[in-house]
Amino acid sequence: MFDCLRSRTLTTAMGEVAYVTNDVSTANHARPPLFFWHGFGGGSSRYEWSAVYPAFAAEYSLFALDLPGWGASEHRDQPYTVAAYGDHLLECLGQLTAEPAVVITSSLTAAFAIQGAIAHPQRFRGLILTCPTGLSDFGQDYRQTPLAQIARQPYVDIAFYRLGVANPLSVQSFMAHQQFARPSRISPEMVATYTQVAQSPGAELAALAFVRGDLCCDLSRFLPHLTVPTYIVWGEQAKLPPLSVGQRLAQLNREAIRAFDVIPGVGLTPQLECPAVMIGFIDRYLSQLR
Repeated sequence: MFDCLRSRTLTTAMGEVAYVTNDVSTANHARPPLFFWHGFGGGSSRYEWSAVYPAFAAEYSLFALDLPGWGASEHRDQPYTVAAYGDHLLECLGQLTAEPAVVITSSLTAAFAIQGAIAHPQRFRGLILTCPTGLSDFGQDYRQTPLAQIARQPYVDIAFYRLGVANPLSVQSFMAHQQFARPSRISPEMVATYTQVAQSPGAELAALAFVRGDLCCDLSRFLPHLTVPTYIVWGEQAKLPPLSVGQRLAQLNREAIRAFDVIPGVGLTPQLECPAVMIGFIDRYLSQLR
């Protein structure tokens, strides 16, 4: 199953993008292509989905991508904005497939995918999302939080990133207190991978844009306009955003949101914390789309 996965690069308006794909000759072309995008946070990359997407490589064309400024993709000194990332997702879909795709993503990136699906529904077969958020939902302005204020201070922002994000102790602490419901599920490989990505040259550019709140939006304002079939999975113990916010969001569009499933005893990233369960949900949703 893993032998068919290959590393590739793609030239986009935001720079060179690294991604993993499979030998499409082995895929079932009657099934939609799958695109996996990670969420945002110090050290984020396609590794977030690395225990999930190989399970679909035998039957689907798949693409697991690092967003610009993250992972092994190019870390340009450029504006990282909601509009730029939204356009980027659509650009990747247009370059890599001619078919409507199923986009599988999480957190803030899910908000960008929803906006793209509203603007260009013909490009999407469906959305499968974990803990989607704009981080400023229902009028809550993340940019006014102390963390966002610190990240806006010149020189202080770089020190904050190096001391509070890009080191193993900080990565371990964030995973244990914010990302995972059960710290015992955190592996040394996870900490090492996130740390390595966070310490790569230029990684602070996109990360600080995220922490400053440059990428935030109010998902509740545009979610009612979504028409693409959407499936949401939420970790019961997710903190940012909590389950209560997810339930409120799901109520805004019962027609497009076909499922809202909660995984007990799991935090913000079920794709990392319980990948086998997440694979089961994705497989079920794909069957429903077929």
